[in-house]
Amino acid sequence: MTAETLPAAPATTERDAGWRDIAAVIGVRVLERLRRIAAVIRPLAWVLIGTTALFWITGQLLGWVELTVAAAVMAIVLVLCSLFLIGRTEYDVSLDLARTRVVVGERAVGALTLANRGTRAILPSRVVLPVGSGRGEFGIGRLAPGEEAEELFAIPTQRRGVVKVGPVSVVRGDPLGLFERAHRRDDPVDLYVHPRTILFEGQSLGYLRDLEGLPATDLSRDDVSFHALNEYQPGDDLRHVHWRSTARTGVMMVRQFEETRRSHFVIGLSRSTGDYASDDDFELGISAAGSIGLRALRDSQRVDLRVQGRELPARTGKQMLDSLSALESSRPREGGVAELAGVVAATMPLASVVVLVCGSKVSPDDLRLACSRLPFGARVMVVVADTSVDLPALRRIGDADVVSVGALEQIPLALRKVLA
Repeated sequence: MTAETLPAAPATTERDAGWRDIAAVIGVRVLERLRRIAAVIRPLAWVLIGTTALFWITGQLLGWVELTVAAAVMAIVLVLCSLFLIGRTEYDVSLDLARTRVVVGERAVGALTLANRGTRAILPSRVVLPVGSGRGEFGIGRLAPGEEAEELFAIPTQRRGVVKVGPVSVVRGDPLGLFERAHRRDDPVDLYVHPRTILFEGQSLGYLRDLEGLPATDLSRDDVSFHALNEYQPGDDLRHVHWRSTARTGVMMVRQFEETRRSHFVIGLSRSTGDYASDDDFELGISAAGSIGLRALRDSQRVDLRVQGRELPARTGKQMLDSLSALESSRPREGGVAELAGVVAATMPLASVVVLVCGSKVSPDDLRLACSRLPFGARVMVVVADTSVDLPALRRIGDADVVSVGALEQIPLALRKVLA
């Protein structure tokens, strides 16, 4: 049996494949160039181009000189306006925000600096600075080589959130707005608009003593962190008598301890729209969670912040407020405060103090269910954000303290009621 040899591929097939690849590359480049050209044409210019073509064709077919002249005039206008696109816009752009983190209601101040580092002058142009969903515009005059122009601006902050500032676009266009060429410069900057918070003195919810806790400055008669020896006082536990010191001094000496405290502080913030009566209540709940979290961090406690669907970074005050700035409400189908409490119990079973924050639309039965799902032995407090409340109100649901607050300034008074 003889092996059959396959016929060799003709050389023309390889050449055809090579030409097809070249044509594809050329086609991609041509389409990219056409896309760039089309990007500078504004909608009004497209209308004018279509009208010019229509008038010219109609004038030629029907012999109307008036339409032909009108088409010629519009074509001249289009050509003259396109000449405004000629020129360099190679600015060296610097965007500087004095502060990238502000509180709701404060103004964020920044500066926009444009410099001509080239060897030729740059004609007047327009600079567009996007700020969130809006934008600011600045007119920049002619800049000679080595010259700079600085524009100051202020961004009002009416709502909590993360506002993207930039990127800066340098725009060249004609007075009629037919053509516009934009070149992006610099990178965008995130402006964090933090929720309002309130500072208050005192421990937010106290501590629980625990073998794995941290020593504190408060002294205790009975704990695990030894501090010093003191003379016996009536009521001291005789098990803590230090017999060697007693025999040496002739006075009964007892051990004194530093109170150790467990500091796992968990905040469960419901972001379900079904738990709040209004957007103002939701914002109040965020502010309450942030204020209590900051107090706990100042008490050197470990703070975990949980919402429906995820855990928010809260190792430091700045990190926690950044997380709250970007927080958005969720739909009721993602679960309310009861489901959130179940997640807290499953993921943080050793929590010592748990604060649930929700709105006034949560029923007492749902609150009782949420509290029953939390880790056993943890101290529980529920903060209900309700802007219709004039004074903070305290009630008990099971073993939990439930306080309703109508304003951020009521939180210190509400906590004092809980600790009373």
